[in-house]
Amino acid sequence: MKVGVISDTHGLLRPEALAALQGCARIVHAGDIGKPEILEQLARLAPLHVVRGNNDLGFAWADKLPDQSLFDLEGWQILLVHDRADVPAELAGEIKVVITGHSHKPLIDWRGERLWLNPGSAGPRRFKLPVTVAILELGPAGVEAQLVPLLQ
Repeated sequence: MKVGVISDTHGLLRPEALAALQGCARIVHAGDIGKPEILEQLARLAPLHVVRGNNDLGFAWADKLPDQSLFDLEGWQILLVHDRADVPAELAGEIKVVITGHSHKPLIDWRGERLWLNPGSAGPRRFKLPVTVAILELGPAGVEAQLVPLLQ
């Protein structure tokens, strides 16, 4: 299963991000969405898993979004949290993928058999950090992650 992972759009959904997410069976947004239209556009591509980011607080459209989400895709338990600091200190052993955003710093980090993924920021460029999304390939044999740069 091909899963698109995006975060920190801050109200900007670039055409390059939409192109990178084409063909995904699911899309995960790790928060700091910026406006509801972002989710509407992404939902046209694939079903969504979404959490609210710290910059989404106080908006009626975002109040219904969870702060964290635990879900299963292709038999893989995935924990989705905007800020890595909000990940519980003790994770259940069945959680195999932890997806966060917030820092705008893309990261693919295997710790034992658990993948920690931050797709980076797909919205406005912050400092000199890259503008990226991530693609996960999930299947019975394993998980593969790759970062997709949106701007050169």
